[in-house]
Amino acid sequence: MTYEGVLTKLQTESGNPIQYYLVFENSFLNVNQLIGKETELVFQGYQCLNCGKQKKIFRQGYCYDCFMNSASVGDWIMKPELSTAHLDIEDRDLVYEKKVQLQPHIVYLALSSEVKVGVTRKTQMPTRWIDQGAVQAVPIVEVPNRYLAGITEVALKNHFADKTAWQKMLKNEVLPVDLLAERQKTLQWLPDEVKQYFAREATVLDLHYPVLEYPKKVSSLNLEKTPTFTGKVSGIKGQYLLFEDGTVFNVRSNEGYVVKISL
Repeated sequence: MTYEGVLTKLQTESGNPIQYYLVFENSFLNVNQLIGKETELVFQGYQCLNCGKQKKIFRQGYCYDCFMNSASVGDWIMKPELSTAHLDIEDRDLVYEKKVQLQPHIVYLALSSEVKVGVTRKTQMPTRWIDQGAVQAVPIVEVPNRYLAGITEVALKNHFADKTAWQKMLKNEVLPVDLLAERQKTLQWLPDEVKQYFAREATVLDLHYPVLEYPKKVSSLNLEKTPTFTGKVSGIKGQYLLFEDGTVFNVRSNEGYVVKISL
């Protein structure tokens, strides 16, 4: 069976285990069915997710020109504290920026290897946590815009990591941590304008991934250097396919790549 198309991030569905899907223009693949099977990945070219042209991908599935100009990849995406739509100040496209920035955002703690702090739109829960490979996560505050979430994250980065240690996450090297206790500590560090949004009660979400065996060592697959790769899939975690030989493939970092998948 063969599937072809432009890679976009794995779509997910909550469950035990989580269900993963690759969605192409004319078909979709339930990626869980690859687990335990020999699978071939073949790199066939590029297609920018924004303009649709067959141009080399620069970042986040976009060609260089689109990455430098599209409103959907402005600096405030990676640094929410730079959001300005609440002030009626445009970065690249104020209409788009108001749509995305002026909606409820969650600042959270997630446990993928160690505790990290992060920001996501409320509509992206629990997808954001799944994408990071978190085994547990808990909200800290729900705020009305991205700017408030951003300044909260900045304040908490003095006490928690803000990036996932992806190799440890893929090897399932997770520190034993009481997330509720860690969450309670955050109240003393929240910016004054955010403390009103802190809820006294919160529930930790446990996440279960479809993995037969975690690798002891990991080696990242680069499709440009290895345009054809064959291996037996041992699991899926975060946005990664895990293979029996320790090779891992980050689907999200290869968005915009045109591939053929055979099983």
